[in-house]
Amino acid sequence: MSTSLLETRRAQYSVLELCLPGEAPAPAGVIVYDPATGEYRLRFRRDWKALAGEEAEVLELLADDFDARMTELGAGMWLKQCEESLSNTLRISDPELILISDLDRAVERLYGQQIRPRVLPFVTHLPKYSASVAAGKFLDDTEVEEEDWVETPVGMRLQPGMFVVEITGRSMEPRIPDGSLCVFRAQSGGSREGRLLLIERLGFSESGGRYSVKRYFSLKQPHGAEWRHEMIRLEPLNPDFEAWELEKDPGTFRVIGEFIRILREGTI
Repeated sequence: MSTSLLETRRAQYSVLELCLPGEAPAPAGVIVYDPATGEYRLRFRRDWKALAGEEAEVLELLADDFDARMTELGAGMWLKQCEESLSNTLRISDPELILISDLDRAVERLYGQQIRPRVLPFVTHLPKYSASVAAGKFLDDTEVEEEDWVETPVGMRLQPGMFVVEITGRSMEPRIPDGSLCVFRAQSGGSREGRLLLIERLGFSESGGRYSVKRYFSLKQPHGAEWRHEMIRLEPLNPDFEAWELEKDPGTFRVIGEFIRILREGTI
């Protein structure tokens, strides 16, 4: 369902600013607060070392400190104290009213509008590719340019070989809604059984669903000292879609990466 059809309610948001000597004020974080329920969400930037130098060590604790105080005192009381007392290095904007349907979506949208953090590759950001470009980079060893860099949630451990692809189509709903940004890891071997994989189905056109996410199952039989595939089945999670039965020919597809998590949901 489109978020425009969901019930909306009034909330307010504030922007925290960092004011370093000799520097223009820089937005440091966004706080969204629902006075009716007392719920809140906050999202602060994480590129403190690039932004603030020696002050970074203290500023890296800012999000946890705000979260603890809002939990202890209540979000409304803490925001009021900030409006009355913050000055000099940190200051907070006057609250602005907004209509929201979901706090998480609202804080992500406002963070994207208000803050432009520096890209720290594989520290805070992952590269975003189309499925075809990711296939070229991770399977054909082709040098390609990132389409974009996408910031990941706090606490997510990143490493080279991870990437983001937007998944279109409904075959993996409800787990992966149409239009979701998903994190994958280039597969370097190991068991694929039961895992969700980004697949290129060879010999199919783009319009025919050449790239897709499917759950992998296989049936193996012993063949001398080795095992051979008797059947490979790539399954959707949505029962309205059919599985791919690949039987004895694994050469009809190739695995681009393994699904790790949804980064940003599409709409259901």
